[in-house]
Amino acid sequence: MTRSLRTTFLLSSSASLLLGLGNPAMSQTAAPAAGGTTKLPEISVTAPRVSQQPRRPKTRVTTGQRREVPAAAPQTEAQIVAGKNEKFDEARRTIDAPIGATSYQINHQNIEASPQGANATLDKVLLQFPGVTQDSAASGELHVRNEHANVQYRINGIMLPDGVGAFGQILDTGIVGSLALLTGALPAQYGFRTAGVLDIQTKADAFNNSGSVSVYGGSHGTITPSFEYGGTVGQTQYFVSGRFLQNNLGIENPTPSNEAIHDRTSQEKGFLYLSTVLDPTSRLTFMSGVSNSTYQIPNNPGQTPNFNVNGVTSFDSALLNEHQNEFNQFNVVAYQKSVDDIDYQLSYFNRYSQLHFYPDPTGDLVFNGVASNVYRQSFVNGIQEDTAWRVGFAHTLRFGFSVSAERSLVNNISTVLPVDPATGNQVDPITGNPFGPPFTVFDSSSKTGWLIGTYLQDEWRITNQLTLNAGLRFDQMYQYVDANQLSPRVSLTWKPYDGTTFHAGYARNFTPPQQVIAAPTNLALVTPPTAPANTQTPEVALNSPVLPERSHVFDVGVVQKIYPIPGLEVGIDGYYKIARDLLDDGQFGAAYVLNGFNYDRGQNVGVELKANYTNGNFRAYGNVAWAKQIATTIVSNQFLFGQDEIDFIASHYIYTDHAQVLTASAGASYLWNGTRLSASMIYGSGLRSGFANTDHLPSYTQVNVGLSHDFNIVAPNKPTTVRFDVVNLFDKIYEIRDGSGIGVFAPQFGPRRGFFVGISQKL
Repeated sequence: MTRSLRTTFLLSSSASLLLGLGNPAMSQTAAPAAGGTTKLPEISVTAPRVSQQPRRPKTRVTTGQRREVPAAAPQTEAQIVAGKNEKFDEARRTIDAPIGATSYQINHQNIEASPQGANATLDKVLLQFPGVTQDSAASGELHVRNEHANVQYRINGIMLPDGVGAFGQILDTGIVGSLALLTGALPAQYGFRTAGVLDIQTKADAFNNSGSVSVYGGSHGTITPSFEYGGTVGQTQYFVSGRFLQNNLGIENPTPSNEAIHDRTSQEKGFLYLSTVLDPTSRLTFMSGVSNSTYQIPNNPGQTPNFNVNGVTSFDSALLNEHQNEFNQFNVVAYQKSVDDIDYQLSYFNRYSQLHFYPDPTGDLVFNGVASNVYRQSFVNGIQEDTAWRVGFAHTLRFGFSVSAERSLVNNISTVLPVDPATGNQVDPITGNPFGPPFTVFDSSSKTGWLIGTYLQDEWRITNQLTLNAGLRFDQMYQYVDANQLSPRVSLTWKPYDGTTFHAGYARNFTPPQQVIAAPTNLALVTPPTAPANTQTPEVALNSPVLPERSHVFDVGVVQKIYPIPGLEVGIDGYYKIARDLLDDGQFGAAYVLNGFNYDRGQNVGVELKANYTNGNFRAYGNVAWAKQIATTIVSNQFLFGQDEIDFIASHYIYTDHAQVLTASAGASYLWNGTRLSASMIYGSGLRSGFANTDHLPSYTQVNVGLSHDFNIVAPNKPTTVRFDVVNLFDKIYEIRDGSGIGVFAPQFGPRRGFFVGISQKL
């Protein structure tokens, strides 16, 4: 060993000894040897290998002109602004992260790759999610996990308040950038409507000063032109879209025929999005949407008249002239800020909603004994705040609140017929004359109600694989009933392996009824002795107020990527819910409006299976769900039921009218040389029917197919898309409703086979 190496060794040994004294693992000394001396550990050192000097690479000499590597093109102002907004979008996803919830997602490209594309209404798109059941427009259009309504709509994390519409959908599918359906044990930031949260993120790639115009139409007199355009001006992004729809199948046909009678609809929708980056840490966003719709109520020919109206005892039911108008508008202003480890969003929102049902004054009396002119109006204003605070690596605190005030008005002008109080007959059996002329009853209810909610939760990353999300939520309602609840929420998410995610959760939920649906009816106006006996006098003269629903939800599931088959993902999820004052509603009369009521107790249990496969230009998916919802004892708005129904339901657990045991959906799409082939399918085992929902309708399967191709006629980057779709390819005739069951007034059939063609030009 040379002097230089020996010196280096001594210095290294001394430094190692000193460093070891500062290290808990090294500072433990050995036990002293005999004689009071301390024996130092033996140290051996291996001299380092002398590495060979690297060879100098040979230099290639070239002659001629030197080739310059092109520099990257500088970003445009629009691209810079888009990058800033992407960071804000990512921060917003952090604020609203649905930790522990069951989530099913699709994006705009998936929608366009399905039959009808963005021309399909939003409810038809949702039918491709697991556990989503088809229903008629009069009964809510769809159900998530066998729940009636109780679905919350959010746009960019901001909750839209309830409206009063029955048929119209205020949101157009074309605005969707991505769409997630959140179900199960929801985290604490989600309150009030908890059967499912439809979380819509607007398009993020629509601000490059481009757009499209299209026209689509076909069977049932369908014509629907639409447009959209988006761009960037300075630090502001904007997007605007509009659609007009007209056809002869506005509401489901009450007969199995190809074309409905008196079923024309006209609908207009518009949407505006503005977003301005104020500075590197803040953004201001404005969104506005509007829809205006008119509907003819379809007729069912061959019905038998039941009443004598001023001598009129005969009426052709094919000539009835009922119709309904709906108008909805919403506005949202949101301020978003990100500072260090804190992201928050403060929003103001409002929504105006209006519905007006016009009866056939004579025809409705002849067939139903009542002609109801129903007007409903709601105006909501509110604020919402949500914050995410990353407290170190392991914890993220989320907290926020929402406050909304609703002014609602419900008017019902009903023309009724007097009856014999002893027999209930409307016509004197001796003379054959009515007991009296029709008379009018005016019932009105207005209310200013409040909904208040606040929450606090902690996302605790216990390990890199295990996350605990625990929170508390408090909700207060001041409406026709005042009530509140403190609701704990907790979930565990475990990722033991790459591609495997387990989740399990519990949520206590508090669900207020929609204020317009819970509006009380003044029975004194139609009930003796304060009013003459008439065709609207209820058999059960009791109308206890509609109550908020309180429930416990348990949910567990797993999602697994199947790596031996790249692109395949499968999942299973199970849930169980027990509820007090289970909310439900139905159509209890000719007017296409809903009235709410409660079951005393309810249970909801189900299992959902899903599979998704993507390989290059091919995508396929399939979902199957088994579910069962039962309930017992009517405890509010009892006058809507007959005494025999009240007695039977009080002594039995019955299926709710919207409960369907088996639901399935599937689809596939393939892009080949610019041509896309697509197909989708829905299956239902049948909704409930019969007395007290003791029966169910037959099962059905509906298959849709589509074909589209991009032609580069205008420019390579501005394709012209032509599409052809067939709805109900095999022309399956099936009933969604048959007019029986609780809260079901008329039969409704699924659509017959229809052919549709569309053309869209990129601008």
